[in-house]
Amino acid sequence: MSAPIIAIDAMGGDFGPHCIVPASLDCLAEFPSLHLTLVGQRSLIESLVGATLGVDRSRLQIVDADQVISMDERPALALRGKPRSSMRLALELVRDGQAHACVSAGNTGALMALARHLLKTLPGIDRPAIVTTIPTRHGGSCLLLDLGANVDCDARQLYQFALMGSVAASAMGVDRPRVALLNVGTEEIKGNQQVKLAAKLLQQTPALNYRGFIEGDGLFRGDADVAVCDGFVGNLLLKSSEGLAEMVGERVEALFKRSMGARLVGILALPLLRQLRGELTPAAHNGASFLGLQGIVVKSHGAAGREGFRTALRHAVQEIEQNLPDQLRRRLELLL
Repeated sequence: MSAPIIAIDAMGGDFGPHCIVPASLDCLAEFPSLHLTLVGQRSLIESLVGATLGVDRSRLQIVDADQVISMDERPALALRGKPRSSMRLALELVRDGQAHACVSAGNTGALMALARHLLKTLPGIDRPAIVTTIPTRHGGSCLLLDLGANVDCDARQLYQFALMGSVAASAMGVDRPRVALLNVGTEEIKGNQQVKLAAKLLQQTPALNYRGFIEGDGLFRGDADVAVCDGFVGNLLLKSSEGLAEMVGERVEALFKRSMGARLVGILALPLLRQLRGELTPAAHNGASFLGLQGIVVKSHGAAGREGFRTALRHAVQEIEQNLPDQLRRRLELLL
């Protein structure tokens, strides 16, 4: 395969180029074969690149974009009203074969609308799904989708998400990924009509390692390698989990400061606590893929800092190496 090329929306997210450019240059140094195209306000990007020593400019391009899509902008306006936005131009590079992937920390709704319009979905896929990995017990992980691209889903779309999630998990090295539907109980009689109908479709697909329903606690226990739900449930679950992890971390830190004895215990436990925080911090798992498109698009959390955006870029590199859209296309031709 040729050297990986990633087009980056340098103007997206809460911190824009001041975070994204340094993170991008970090990855350029980390991956010797990687090429990057930063899309955004050229003068600002050039100043940030120029302030960094040792940048290999032969592997770095800058594409000027004079429009920016704000974080609260309506997707319809972004789709029709900003033909020169940094987000759109980055996606057009993927569409035109000048980049293998696009990474953006910008407006999720706008990114999804533009990606669907420019890249189109794979044959047999109605809607793309947003997917990411969440940590589970014993250092494992589970792919969770959809995380907000599709608030309302019918059974057929949940079935398609399960197929795509299984292929993605296989590409990550999981042998016969265990697939489950997220539900309010594990019994067959529980759940809404869409989930029950999706379960019947999955039960009729022997090529898929379908394990039935899974509840939220089973998700973090590692009872499945792929968990499927609609975007409303998935987004609530993800944001709640992030908030819980942050709250627990703060409470533990506060407990170790309550007394001299607690401080001494805290000093002894500090290395383990730092390791745990590093494993569970959202930055370590940043980067959600838009599965089902005819191209690779990775969404970074808008509030991600330098390390978090680096993680999203690493995720894009991995998907390029896996050639994930082609893997999806081939498998879906057999299953759909």
